[in-house]
Amino acid sequence: MRRAALHALLSHWARRPFQLLTLVLGIALATALWSGVQAINAEARKSYDEAAGILGGETVIVDPTGAEIAPGTFGALRRAGWLVSPVIEGRIMADRGSVRVLGVDPFTLPPGPAAAAVGDVEIGGFLGEAGAIIAAPATAKRLAGFGERVVVSEGLAPGVMLVDLAAARSLLGREGFDRLTLLPTQPLNRPPLEMVAPELTVERPETAEDLARLTDSFHLTLTAFGLLSFAVGLFIVNGAVGLAFEQRRPMFRTLRALGLTARTLVTLLIAEVLIVALAAGALGILLGYIIAALLLPDVAATLRGLYGASVEGTLTLAPVWWLSGLAIAVLGTGLAALGSLVKVARLSPLAAARPRAWLLASDRTMLLQAGAAAICFAIAGGAWVFGSGLAGGFTLLGGLLLGSALILPLVLSGALALGARTARGVVGEWFWADTRQQLPGLSLALMALLLALAANIGVGTMVGSFRATFTGWLDQRLVSELYVSLEDEADLPAFRAFVEDRVEAILPIWHTDREVLGAPAEIYGVVDHPTYSENWPLIDALPDVWDMVNSGEGALVNEQLARREGLAPGDVLAMPGGWQIGIAGVYSDYGNPLGQVILPLEVLTARYETLDRTEFGLRLPTDEVEPLRTDLVEEFGLPVDNMVDQAALKALSLSVFERTFAVTGALNVLTLAVAGFAILTSLLTLAAMRLPQLAPVWAVGVPRARLARIEVIRAVVLAALTFLLAVPVGLMLAWVLLAVINVEAFGWRLPMFLFPGQWATLAALAMLAAGLAALWPARTLARRPPSDLIRVFAHER
Repeated sequence: MRRAALHALLSHWARRPFQLLTLVLGIALATALWSGVQAINAEARKSYDEAAGILGGETVIVDPTGAEIAPGTFGALRRAGWLVSPVIEGRIMADRGSVRVLGVDPFTLPPGPAAAAVGDVEIGGFLGEAGAIIAAPATAKRLAGFGERVVVSEGLAPGVMLVDLAAARSLLGREGFDRLTLLPTQPLNRPPLEMVAPELTVERPETAEDLARLTDSFHLTLTAFGLLSFAVGLFIVNGAVGLAFEQRRPMFRTLRALGLTARTLVTLLIAEVLIVALAAGALGILLGYIIAALLLPDVAATLRGLYGASVEGTLTLAPVWWLSGLAIAVLGTGLAALGSLVKVARLSPLAAARPRAWLLASDRTMLLQAGAAAICFAIAGGAWVFGSGLAGGFTLLGGLLLGSALILPLVLSGALALGARTARGVVGEWFWADTRQQLPGLSLALMALLLALAANIGVGTMVGSFRATFTGWLDQRLVSELYVSLEDEADLPAFRAFVEDRVEAILPIWHTDREVLGAPAEIYGVVDHPTYSENWPLIDALPDVWDMVNSGEGALVNEQLARREGLAPGDVLAMPGGWQIGIAGVYSDYGNPLGQVILPLEVLTARYETLDRTEFGLRLPTDEVEPLRTDLVEEFGLPVDNMVDQAALKALSLSVFERTFAVTGALNVLTLAVAGFAILTSLLTLAAMRLPQLAPVWAVGVPRARLARIEVIRAVVLAALTFLLAVPVGLMLAWVLLAVINVEAFGWRLPMFLFPGQWATLAALAMLAAGLAALWPARTLARRPPSDLIRVFAHER
């Protein structure tokens, strides 16, 4: 009995292969977008773990002032019994960006991936300035300029080249060590660090958790888009499953009448859903892998540019994300089918067998949806009032989006009722009434379209606002006509003498990296010059801000530090080294995840000895930039890569910006494509069931061609109404992203700009997609033989 019942249930899909294709593609698309995002996130976090664990040590010894550790200090610690290993770290330019140089001592390395990689190389070939360079396969391809010195190792983190200390000194121009890695096991009788090297301190290095925390906002945003895309895909699945269940109600009644229990029937349907979900989920994971492979290079560029996180643009097949993809496919399909399974479980053997519930929804159902929407809005309001952090922001976002989607059918029903009042003639009245009757069958697809359109409007507004603000901010920050980086601080006097008579001003861009209020920060120095007072982008300041800064009585802090610590002009800031200074102003600093402080240059050099003194901005007439650049290369001997003009730097910054949002843009397009597919599948599945509504209209004299045109117009009208509702939802989404999510994630708030031109383009695309989706079923209707329409009147109804 069970085998025959299962065969009868599965025969439905053989008779309706397109419906099966709809269901499989719905699950596959939803799973693909979700698993693709999870694959990208898993690859990034894998890189963080590898980068943090490359030396195998958990703690390090450093100079708190940022100075290098002298080789003699390392020797003294070793003689005193401290088991430490020296490390020199820096970055050099390679193909497709910079690479992290890690100089190590092979004889004192702690156990870990680095020690294992060095152990695979002949020790004599590793030592010395011309020794071997060990790198991961993808990184090794970027180091082609080093020729045969490069040795490939599978165990190393991406973006890292492992070399001997002597080679690191040669590549980076260093003498001392950046830090000493402390081995996990230490002798008990060793003297305290204060007795051997009182200027040093023990601290934990940046771990994978630290880097992951820094990039959490980016990964959380990707996850949110993946989840949104998954939800849009599930609308397709819910509609396809519900339609299939309703079409088989006569079969269910017959099986129950033949003696099949409700429990057995539900069990067989669950098995059917599970089989389809696993097959479609596997296809979705394959599509997700392709999506992730295409998007990962842009993600890697974003993470390197914004956070300094090294992630190679290659993808590995990790079990974590494909297993989670299968699990979410099964869970999502089960969730979409839950309502139909409950109906089947409660189905009486004598229940009417006519398909009705999927197509026609009562006003009571819409009111229930409105109640659920009110609950969602209440949750969003609670998150806005009482929530905090990224979790509160995304709860607010989710409540607004879900509530808007749930209330859409009720709002559209009201709009169609208003449209009916404007109808002229019998056909016009029928059009509005029939459109309202079709609304329940199309509501899931229209909800998917609403979410996709709102996401496009919201993210487009956010990106456009960011671009407009960022471009203006670059014009304020990048004022100098030429930016120069010296090879060595020893070249500073000669450089000043060479350019002093050829430029209007030399603006040092000197800085040091320290901890400010317990978090990593950058401290810069500025000179007293109108360039800063006339152009620097202040967002809050005391009236005499620049007089205070130039006299050494005040400092500027960036928006990130001010928001994180609750600082404002007039407050006192505790600086590293045990001194304080008043805050004179707060400035915007888009794209920087770290806190930043600006001091007068004299104060910076007096308070901190260890500085990077190699970077300068030069003010000079624009037409003199190129001659000066040429002379700096040919006469002064400065490498051409150490100079960049204002236009090139702005272009580079904007290119990083565009790549940063390339991923979210691609996900927007994919989400809109899935929503368009949802409309197509809903219209196609409704086409056959609409014959009883269309046959009487045809019978009273409306030609099939005109009916087909009306079907296309109906789809376009519904898409247009949905777009009109999507605009305020999208703007709410943009506001939350700019005023809540962005502030919590990055520490700065952007002004919100409106882009009606983008909305017009999006409206045209939405209506075009709906029109194209309706074209197929409309064409089928126009070519349907009259006998099919006449046969409707012969059926029992």
